[in-house]
Amino acid sequence: MAASELYTKFARVWIPDPEEVWKSAELLKDYKPGDKVLQLRLEGGKDLEYCLDPKTKELPHLRNPDILVGENDLTALSYLHEPAVLHNLRVRFIDSKLIYTYCGIVLVAINPYEQLPIYGEDIINAYSGQNMGDMDPHIFAVAEEAYKQMARDERNQSIIVSGESGAGKTVSAKYAMRYFATVSGSASEANVEEKVLASNPIMESIGNAKTTRNDNSSRFGKYIEIGFDKRYRIIGANMRTYLLEKSRVVFQAEEERNYHIFYQLCASAKLPEFKMLRLGNADYFHYTKQGGSPVIDGVDDAKEMVHTRQACTLLGINESYQMGIFQILAGILHLGNVGFTSRDSDSCSIPPKHEPLIVFCDLMGVEYEEMCHWLCHRKLATATETYIKPIPKLQATNARDALAKHIYAKLFNWIVDHVNQALHSAVKQHSFIGVLDIYGFETFEINSFEQFCINYANEKLQQQFNMHVFKLEQEEYMKEQIPWTLIDFYDNQPCINLIEAKLGILDLLDEECKMPKGSDDTWAQKLYNTHLNKCALFEKPRLSNRAFIIQHFADKVEYQCEGFLEKNKDTVFEEQIKVLKSSKFKMLPELFQDDEKAISPSSATPSGRTPLYRTPIKPTKVRPGQSTKEHKKTVGHQFRNSLHLLMETLNATTPHYVRCIKPNDFKFPFTFDEKRAVQQLRACGVLETIRISAAGFPSRWTYQEFFSRYRVLMKQKDVLSDRKQTCKNVLEKLILDKDKYQFGKTKIFFRAGQVAYLEKIRADKLRAACIRIQKTIRGWLLRKKYLRMKKAAITIQRYVRGYQARCYAKFLRRTNAATIIQKYWRMYVVQKKYQIKRAATIILQSYLRGYMARNRYHKILCEHKAIIIQKQVRGWLARLHYKRCLKAIVYLQCCFRRMMAKRELKKLKIEARSVERYKKLHIGMENKIMQLQRKVDEQNKEYKCLLEKLTTLEGTYTSETEKLRSDLGRLQLSEEEAKIATSRVLSLQEEIAKLRKDLERTQSEKKTIEEWADKYKKETEQLVSNLKEENTLLKKEKETLNHLISEQAKEITETMEKKLIEETKQLELDLNDERLRYQNLLNEFSRLEERYDDLKEEMTIMVHVPKPEHRRTDSTHSSNESEYTFSSEITENEDIPLRLEEPSEKKAPLDMSLFLKLQKRVTELELEKQAMQDELDRKEEQVLRSKAKEEERPQIRGAELEYESLKRQELESENKKLKNELNELRKALSEKGAPEVTAPGAPAYRVLMEQLTSISEELDVRKEEVLILRSQLVSQKEAIQPKEDKNTMTDSTILLEDVQKMKDKGEIAQAYIGLKETNRPFPMDCHELNEDEELWLVYEGLKQANRLLESQLQSQKKSHDNETEALRGEIQSLKEENNRQQQLLAQNLQLPPEARIEASLQHEITRLTNENLDLMEQLEKQDKTVRKLKKQLKVFAKKIGELEVGQMENISPGQIIDEPIRPVNIPRKEKDFQGMLEYKKDDEQKLVKNLILDLKPRGVAVNLIPGLPAYILFMCVRHADYLNDDQKVRSLLTSTINSIKKVLKKRGDDFETVSFWLSNTCRFLHCLKQYSGEEGFMKHNTPRQNEHCLTNFDLAEYRQVLSDLAIQIYQQLVRVLENILQPMIVSGMLEHETIQGVSGVKPTGLRKRTSSIADEGTYTLDSILRQLNSFHSVMCQHGMDPELIKQVVKQMFYIVGAITLNNLLLRKDMCSWSKGMQIRYNVSQLEEWLRDKNLMNSGAKETLEPLIQAAQLLQVKKKTDEDAEAICSMCNALTTAQIVKVLNLYTPVNEFEERVSVSFIRTIQMRLRDRKDSPQLLMDAKHIFPVTFPFNPSSLALETIQIPTSLGLGFIARV
Repeated sequence: MAASELYTKFARVWIPDPEEVWKSAELLKDYKPGDKVLQLRLEGGKDLEYCLDPKTKELPHLRNPDILVGENDLTALSYLHEPAVLHNLRVRFIDSKLIYTYCGIVLVAINPYEQLPIYGEDIINAYSGQNMGDMDPHIFAVAEEAYKQMARDERNQSIIVSGESGAGKTVSAKYAMRYFATVSGSASEANVEEKVLASNPIMESIGNAKTTRNDNSSRFGKYIEIGFDKRYRIIGANMRTYLLEKSRVVFQAEEERNYHIFYQLCASAKLPEFKMLRLGNADYFHYTKQGGSPVIDGVDDAKEMVHTRQACTLLGINESYQMGIFQILAGILHLGNVGFTSRDSDSCSIPPKHEPLIVFCDLMGVEYEEMCHWLCHRKLATATETYIKPIPKLQATNARDALAKHIYAKLFNWIVDHVNQALHSAVKQHSFIGVLDIYGFETFEINSFEQFCINYANEKLQQQFNMHVFKLEQEEYMKEQIPWTLIDFYDNQPCINLIEAKLGILDLLDEECKMPKGSDDTWAQKLYNTHLNKCALFEKPRLSNRAFIIQHFADKVEYQCEGFLEKNKDTVFEEQIKVLKSSKFKMLPELFQDDEKAISPSSATPSGRTPLYRTPIKPTKVRPGQSTKEHKKTVGHQFRNSLHLLMETLNATTPHYVRCIKPNDFKFPFTFDEKRAVQQLRACGVLETIRISAAGFPSRWTYQEFFSRYRVLMKQKDVLSDRKQTCKNVLEKLILDKDKYQFGKTKIFFRAGQVAYLEKIRADKLRAACIRIQKTIRGWLLRKKYLRMKKAAITIQRYVRGYQARCYAKFLRRTNAATIIQKYWRMYVVQKKYQIKRAATIILQSYLRGYMARNRYHKILCEHKAIIIQKQVRGWLARLHYKRCLKAIVYLQCCFRRMMAKRELKKLKIEARSVERYKKLHIGMENKIMQLQRKVDEQNKEYKCLLEKLTTLEGTYTSETEKLRSDLGRLQLSEEEAKIATSRVLSLQEEIAKLRKDLERTQSEKKTIEEWADKYKKETEQLVSNLKEENTLLKKEKETLNHLISEQAKEITETMEKKLIEETKQLELDLNDERLRYQNLLNEFSRLEERYDDLKEEMTIMVHVPKPEHRRTDSTHSSNESEYTFSSEITENEDIPLRLEEPSEKKAPLDMSLFLKLQKRVTELELEKQAMQDELDRKEEQVLRSKAKEEERPQIRGAELEYESLKRQELESENKKLKNELNELRKALSEKGAPEVTAPGAPAYRVLMEQLTSISEELDVRKEEVLILRSQLVSQKEAIQPKEDKNTMTDSTILLEDVQKMKDKGEIAQAYIGLKETNRPFPMDCHELNEDEELWLVYEGLKQANRLLESQLQSQKKSHDNETEALRGEIQSLKEENNRQQQLLAQNLQLPPEARIEASLQHEITRLTNENLDLMEQLEKQDKTVRKLKKQLKVFAKKIGELEVGQMENISPGQIIDEPIRPVNIPRKEKDFQGMLEYKKDDEQKLVKNLILDLKPRGVAVNLIPGLPAYILFMCVRHADYLNDDQKVRSLLTSTINSIKKVLKKRGDDFETVSFWLSNTCRFLHCLKQYSGEEGFMKHNTPRQNEHCLTNFDLAEYRQVLSDLAIQIYQQLVRVLENILQPMIVSGMLEHETIQGVSGVKPTGLRKRTSSIADEGTYTLDSILRQLNSFHSVMCQHGMDPELIKQVVKQMFYIVGAITLNNLLLRKDMCSWSKGMQIRYNVSQLEEWLRDKNLMNSGAKETLEPLIQAAQLLQVKKKTDEDAEAICSMCNALTTAQIVKVLNLYTPVNEFEERVSVSFIRTIQMRLRDRKDSPQLLMDAKHIFPVTFPFNPSSLALETIQIPTSLGLGFIARV
């Protein structure tokens, strides 16, 4: 394809620009081969001639079609070059507010300098489990890809984050680590992630500093390995650091700071624990004040210090170590203030008792004299002896700074080691993901050793990056079986060899460091001699002999050789280190114990950044004759080794790349600087990736995608059944050059630019088709319009012509009349104008002549004065010229004399160099000094004389000034007297003028009075007429007011009705919220229950020795069971195994859980003790009352006393067994912990053991107190006498009558609560009470009910009295109103008619206003009552919730699953019994096993009646009820509930199983309600069904338990639904093309999106509908309640809508007009499904409303303000963030669509700013609506139910 085919008229290109880097332009004419100039037009409209390069003749880069702009992946662009990449990034960043973009395997992240809501947990959940190309680019997508590949490929991963300072590297690394911690799903190991994140404040405080580019710049590189176990949960981490910038400790540039920790210390200096550090302000210390910017805006260093200390504590650095760290850091600050004074040129000293040095020595614990000596001296060692030599001041200062840097580096290394120890895990690491946060390529005006090391590291990383990209390209080609041709890419191995190979730059640098007299200059010469003109990448600057240039992969960099040798040596004096090692401060020698000493005998100079290592380097062995001092490896050598280690680690992992870009240097949010962006893109390798991709076949399409996109270019005969062959045939016709494409196995590969060419052909074809359609339609429309216009024109012409004739005749008449009028009027006007002009001319002439005469006079006067001025100025100029000449002559003389003096000085200097001259001068020096001393004395005397003269002059001056002041005062007095006289004269003149004005005013008033009299007559007449008009108007106003009053009354009633409706809705919402909260608590409880079971199973698996079984015998006494349940739970579930597989891991959690449970048990015993004490007090009061009323009667208490003694014995046995188990636990812990006594965890275990012993002792004490209280209760009970049986029976009859009177359910509930509170009966005669003491219970209940009814009667009486008083007051007010109305009527009759009307109107208005005020008062009262009721409702709901939570907390998971449910006191009813199923007590487990555990839902649902298991269980319950066997009822219900839970736990992922047991649980619950005997549930029963009601037990509490179980099953059903539907939703609702041909597939990049074409194995909308049909049919087969089915369907549709909308908001490729149409169609299909199933009233359609509105938003017009208004009113179910996100993501699929402008999006935001909605972007897909179970009675008669033999229930007998 020739270039002329693309460079045609209107083609758009990119041309270079010095400001914007690249500018867009348009060709004005076609390009022809041989043209040297292109005619272009810029976007601003300016024409330009672009000259082509005559040598290369390269044409400018073509611009991509608008359809490709803003792509997620840069490799999806057809034209791959720098301007296309830059423009795509800018459009995404500025217009769409998208900061992430893929570039092949690289994620480009642009720092927005603004907090974005795209990192929440909902976003993490959305990206979890997704393929990398399916969602929009994000750091979470890269992290998910790494996590997925680690689990799938069993290979370690690395995420390499690089970029400039301030580009956001550290933040990106933090988000990646947060993602791993969230998706790893390890709640127990979440603490590791907290520790990893807690390491950030520590590392930032000691490794980050403020620079000119970034306020929190990392001055070191780090590599964090996050370890995972076999289940891919985080277990630990490890950190490696690189290249710490030590020079910042002692020097900071302007506007920069030292490391944050120093300023945090200074800000916290006033804390009491820091007083010993003797710190002060940061401006006091030399090491913190050099930058001149000690404060960062918006950062509080004191608060940051608190965060740092908290992080240290979390990571296990205790308080003593923390104070040690701060002590060393404070010592470094004080060391920086140590000053030196020069003795001579070769030595220096420290002032005696130097305060900073004293403080430093005190903090470091070293001797002052030693440190003072070795700071000013050094030791020189020769072969025979050792010398101590003083050093000059400069060298001493450098040695001090080197020591400070060395201490800081060692402290940094120590802290990193301790952080790694805290992050280390004892569990074996299975795999890891490494996160590398490292500096990017750097180039400054002056580049030194630091930049050399950084760029060397980036060269290595770029090489590894290029090889990885090259490898992926090769693998893709080989996978598709495409002929592999070697791609020419930039290999930077020569540059790396130049740096690190033998005789390379680093090698020569190390060699020069070993030379005795090595210097930077000699090293530079060696570099020139070795590499200049031999290596193309090495150059020498023209104007410098101390610099060199290296051609790096990103740019040329010039390095200054100065300081390279000293920074590479990085040495300190040995003697100073020895002094520090001898410190009394224990922590300081720790820093140097593993130090490989590199002590320099020559110098100690500041160095730059030095690397830190995880492994020490072994020192070489010392020969006997050799000195013990060894040179350490140089910084360059160490950095090279650490870099090789890093590269080995990265090469052993699968890398993932994140390139952070800094968009501007001023930290402005969403501001894009093209120059800075291009620099970083070139430096980070993004453009190299583009170049490698462009060199091969960057555009890749599957055959199906290509066919779908370019079907319009094919004819019908070209379409074959084989898509691959069809694509081949079409491509051969469209692209003649076969080298431009290749056919792979599944894809077609295109060269760069070919997709744009195909898009151009497609667009031309579509444009031609559009033009043809438009032509035809426009012609038809215009013909229709023409015929209508022709017919209308003929009619109009007829009428217009007649009208014109009439108008013409009228015009002629008016013209004649107007001509006559004009003649006379023009004459009059001309005459008036002439007279006015004549008068004005005369006046102007007079003024003009006067003005000219005055001007002439002034001109003569000015000329005369100018002559005088000229005379004076000319004289002054002549004098000035003379002075200048004189000054110049003097200056010349001075210059000549200076020259002669210099010559003389030169001669004198030559003479002065001779020794004799020096001696002569030295001899005369003392005389000169004496002379100078005398001169100084004389000058002092003269100075004193002058001072005396000055004082005398001042005295005279003050006396003269006082005289002048007195004269001035006299003159001022005389002046004031003159002013007073003049003011009197003026006042007299003003009085005369006032009198004249009064005279004139009286005359004018006389005239006005006369005029007013005339006007008054006219006004009176006018007033009469106005009054008549006002009378009529008042009548009309009266009618309108009556109308308004009626309308207001209607409005008030309507508003009241609306408010009532709103209040009811709000109450319903509150009820739903409370229901949702309760069901969430149930969900959380079930989750904890499952977790408990899992832990229990794990414990049983790990135990080798069988657990000592102990189960407490079941007790029928409610209080005793609640007391002992917990102890049995501990003995059964928390027995500590003797042998564990991994004792170090599992030991601590078990001990801690036991400790917490014992604590909880102690609190329960305390509460029980308090309850017992209260009950004892109450019983004592009852005893006193009973003694006063009745006589004492002996009681037989033998049986009950024996029962209580048995209970005490049981309690004692429980205590003994618990103590034995605790002793066994102690032994096991001591045996396991014996080998690790010295381990760090040993003290913690001892503390835990002590706590356990103390708690066990406290437990014994509490139980003894309980026993004492019980014995007291027994003694008190024996003393109490019951009432007679007759009274009981009479009270019971009263109670029955009172209960019938109680209509309110709340009253009955209160009575029932009162009855329950008295469940501790008084002792009575054994012959009169049954064994459960129920008659006494009824008696106490009757008393409570009587009291309640009596209080209710009193309250009703009070309310009746209040109502009667209110009615009387109302009658009195009505009487007064009637009298007032009669008086007003009588008064009105006496008035005239007009006044009567006004009075009646006024009265009516006042009456209506009073009524309005009354209505307003009533409305306010109703509002207050509504608010009060709301508050009461919330309070009651809260109390109910607390009671429910308390009940749930009292039931432990072990009780629910394994233990029988707590027995409920079931009051018996006395009714007849009918039909039931009989079974033996021993057959209960068999019944549960056959009916629940082994039952297969499929067979039951198909062959038998729905809900059969529920009916069978209920009939069994009825038989137990008939037998009056509460134990059997309790046991059966408990076994049923536990068995259903076990089935759901075992087969909880099967939809049929969960649906089946949800249906049966609800049916069982409905049966318990239907046959409970309560009137509310018996309305729909037949008489026969009413005979089947329960006769002896009230199972209301068990109904609540079953209701909770049904809620848990429903929530599990929703989770199963979600797991089944979730994989289908995105593919079926979004990706699948339901309407074929509507949406064409856009070109895709290397990050391949999921295809939108339905291939085999992908889900479609039909798949979703089939699954919905399956769910619905299963639920109907199982007999699920219709209302419950509606709630399930509503929940399903919500899941579909939420997941679809969330994916739409995170996928730019899905936000298009055609996709909106697809979504609308899919939603309509779902609505059709609802209609078919008669579920439109289920509320499911409303859950899809946000998705429907999002689809409409994609399709509506988005240009004008009217469109914005329509969008705001339409999208009421979407939040503002969602609307803006959809508009930002909107992407045209064809060229005929337009993008949404930024101004339109801003308009939408302005209109929606007052809307109060959630800022959350995504919908909560995990939200579950609260479920209700409406009562649904069954019409099935129990006696007709037949039990099939297939169930294996032959042991059950029908009764």
